[in-house]
Parts: sequence; structure tokens; C-alpha cells
Amino acid sequence: MLIDDADRYIELRRSLGFKLAKTARHLTAFARYAIDLGDTHVRRETAIAWVSSVSSTPRSHQRRLREIALFARFLFAEDGAHEVPHHHPNHRPASRPAPYIYTQEELARMLDAAGNLRRQKPSPLRCHVYVMLIGLLASTGLRISEALNLRLGDVLPDGVLHIRQTKFNKNRLVPMHASVVEALHAYLKIRRRFAGIDDHVFLSVDAKPMGLRTVESNFHVILRKAGVGQHRSRRPRIHDLRHTFATRVLEQCAMRRDDVARDFVALSTYLGHAHIANTYWYLESTPNLMADIACAAEALVAGEVP
Repeated sequence: MLIDDADRYIELRRSLGFKLAKTARHLTAFARYAIDLGDTHVRRETAIAWVSSVSSTPRSHQRRLREIALFARFLFAEDGAHEVPHHHPNHRPASRPAPYIYTQEELARMLDAAGNLRRQKPSPLRCHVYVMLIGLLASTGLRISEALNLRLGDVLPDGVLHIRQTKFNKNRLVPMHASVVEALHAYLKIRRRFAGIDDHVFLSVDAKPMGLRTVESNFHVILRKAGVGQHRSRRPRIHDLRHTFATRVLEQCAMRRDDVARDFVALSTYLGHAHIANTYWYLESTPNLMADIACAAEALVAGEVP
């Protein structure tokens, strides 16, 4: 049965470290659609019909069709009666949008704006939460999901955060600068006075875990109050704090060949990247940084750098 096949496929992929939350929903919905039509195998026509009925944009159409194609390839290896839908193998996926790299002055204005957010009943934690959240993201490069999932027990002695079950189900330890540790301890002291029984580090005004939409909404308020990126067609994102951290770290890398390699491996591990290629992308995304690396490479070739 196609639903059982979809469950089996998702379970196998998750055992390899993929989360596939959206993909699981999509494949289950497709399987039910196909079963209602009387299909016992994946059919190209059925796949195209389902994708066309649920996709509102070419990008989502392509993504869902690719999900079904990968699923169908998995089943085709067991049973040649399954059909693999064409999903435009020559289609060029949308490129990553260029990140917004915050300046130190912009970050200072954002922290000031967060500290002046209007208090919301029943908890006065709102301004403290966003000052700490923005400061933590900017100083550690955590993903926003990682920060929101932090529990009190994840704040370890000696200024280390235990990041659990993040992308690809990986765990890692993230050391913090002494100034960040001091700020976090001060925040937790205030948090203990007003929080309930939930042990998440960051809580909403009703003492429950914070949702991403709420955070993004408040982040845009902070950007507006701080006057950051308001004249851009594409507004800066909270995820750009991670890009900013990585870029600033790379800018401080030594330019000797061995040091660059060592620093890239260290940064890739610190950020929790599955592949170091994801770390290399930060070079491409920052023209000034890329130019510096190019100059350093020319110097290495010319023998000007030991």
C-alpha cells in the first residue's frame, strides 16, 4: 500500500539523519490521493495531477514533484511497475538570496530597540528575551530553531551550550565568549523571577515556548525601530545574524594556507554544518571577503606568504 511505502521510505531517510517534516506530509497526501484514484503504484499522470492541484507556484510545484520522483525511484528499485515522474532534471534551482550582513552599529541599535520593546502582560520578560536572543544569535551563530529549543539544562558550566538534535539529528557543544556568558546568566536570573514551570530558555509572554512566527514578527518590529534595512526590497532576516557571525569570523581568519584550512574546519564544526561546502558558501556570499581571500591566494602563489 502506498501509504505504508511512504512511511517506510520516510523512516529510512530519517534513520540517515534527515528530518523531512514537510516531505512526509506531502508524500502521505499524495499516497492518499493516488489510492483514492485506485492506484497501487506511483503513476506519472497521478503525480502531475496531484502536484498541479496543490502547488500555487512553479517553485513549490517543482519541489513536490521532485519529492515524489525520489520516492518513486526508491520503490522502482523494488518493483519496476512504479513510474518515476519527470521533474525537470535540468531545472536550475533558485539561488540562495544574498545575506544581509549587519554592521556593529546596526546590531547596537537593534539591541537598544529590543530593550525598549513595550512590556506585555502578564510577563515583563519581552524586552529581556529579545535582547538576549538577538545577542546570543549574533555572538554564537546559532540557528534560530536551535536557540528556541534551548532548555535550562543545556546551559552547561564553563560557558558552554549543549545544542541537541539539530539539523541531521546532530548534537554539538558551543562555547560562548565570557561577555555572552555573563549576559546569559543575568538574563536567566531575571527569567527565574517570572517564568513558570516550562524549562525553555526563551519563553513567550504566557510562559510557553516561543514560536518562530512570533519571534519573526517581533524581530521586524525591532528592525523598524532600529532603522535597519527599511529601504530594501528584501528585508533583513533573523537568520542573517548567523550569516553575519560566520562572515565576521572568516574576516578574522589568518591568511596562511594551514591556518585558513584549520579555521574553516573549526567554524564548520562550530556552526553545525553537515558538509564544509556549506561553510565555503559564506566566501561566495560576501564579495569583500572573497576579494581578500583571492589576494591572499595570489600572495601564496607568488611566495610572499610563508
